Amino acid sequence: MSDFLKQFGEDLKKNVPGFIAVSVAEIKSGMSYYSQSVLSDFDPELASAYNLEVVKAKMSAIKALNLKDQVIDNVMITLTSQIHIIDVSDNQEYFIYLAVDSTKANLGMTKSILNKYKKEIADKL
Repeated sequence: MSDFLKQFGEDLKKNVPGFIAVSVAEIKSGMSYYSQSVLSDFDPELASAYNLEVVKAKMSAIKALNLKDQVIDNVMITLTSQIHIIDVSDNQEYFIYLAVDSTKANLGMTKSILNKYKKEIADKL
């Protein structure tokens, strides 16, 4: 695992209020490059595998609708007590899957941190 991904995970855990779990995965293969969870019963790699289908379905919809020059920035799914954010890298090859506790989350801060890293992910993986 690269030092970049270790730093990324620690930064999220330390600076994202309500942090639950994170995973970084490749869209083409579904391979997870990094994952971390503060809950023993929350598997971020499994969650990434399922959320990969969300990303692929949206990419297919964009293509089917002929939405030229449109790419996925992020997808946010709000559950009863959690928010799941799927943030796609600028080159559309990787995604960050992040789960946070909705009662503690600060979405502005969270999105700012994710935007910083998603720009770097494509260059460093």
